[in-house]
Amino acid sequence: MAAGKTNAGQRKNIPVWLVYSIGLAPAVWQFCRGATGNLGADPVKAFELFLGLWAIRFLILTLAVSPARQLFGLNFMRYRRALGLLCFYYASMHLAAYLVLDQALMLSAILEDVLKRPFIMLGMAAFVLLLPLALTSNAFSIRRLGRNWVRLHRLVYAIAICAGVHLALATKVLSADQYVYLGLIALLLGYRLFRPGLKPRRKRASNAAPQAFRPRVSPSNTQ
Repeated sequence: MAAGKTNAGQRKNIPVWLVYSIGLAPAVWQFCRGATGNLGADPVKAFELFLGLWAIRFLILTLAVSPARQLFGLNFMRYRRALGLLCFYYASMHLAAYLVLDQALMLSAILEDVLKRPFIMLGMAAFVLLLPLALTSNAFSIRRLGRNWVRLHRLVYAIAICAGVHLALATKVLSADQYVYLGLIALLLGYRLFRPGLKPRRKRASNAAPQAFRPRVSPSNTQ
C-alpha cells in the first residue's frame, strides 16, 4: 500500500507536458548543434541517425510501460500516450530529414536510394503503420472505434519489427547501444508472446494491443 501511494505521488509530481518538453529537448539540442556546424563531417547523416535512434528509444519506452507495471508494479500508464507520440514525432523528423535534407525531395534520387538500400522501405513502412496509431491516440478514437481500436493498435508490434530490422541494417557496423536497443525490442516482443499468468486467453488477446499509444479514458483525462 505504501509503495502504491509513493508511485501515485511520483506520477502526480511529473506533469505530462514536462514529459513532452524533456522528450523533445534532444531534437532541439541537435538542431542547434547542426545549425552551428558541430555535427561533424556529415551533419545530415548524423542528424538523421540521431533522430532515428530517439524514435527507437521512445518506441522501447512505450512498449515497456505495461511490462513495468505487470512485473514490477511501476505504473507509468499516464505517460504512455506521450511516449508513443514522442516516438511518432521523432520518426516524422527522421523521415523529413531524409527526404528534405538528404534527398532534397528528388523522387528519382529517393527511388534509386530505396532500390539500392531496401532497408529504407522498412523504415518507411514503420512510419506508415505508425501514422494511424498517432492519429487515433486519443480518448475520442477509443470510444469511436471500439474493438477496432484494439485491432488497429496491434500494429505496434509490426512497427517494432520493421523499426528493429531497419535499425540493424541502417549502419555497416552496429554500435553497442544499437545492439542494446535491438535486444530490448526482442525482449519486449518476446515477453508479450510468453508472459505468464494472464488468462483466460480471450482476456489476454483483448489486452495485448493497448501496450503503446492508448491514453487513459476517464472524465479527468486531458492529455
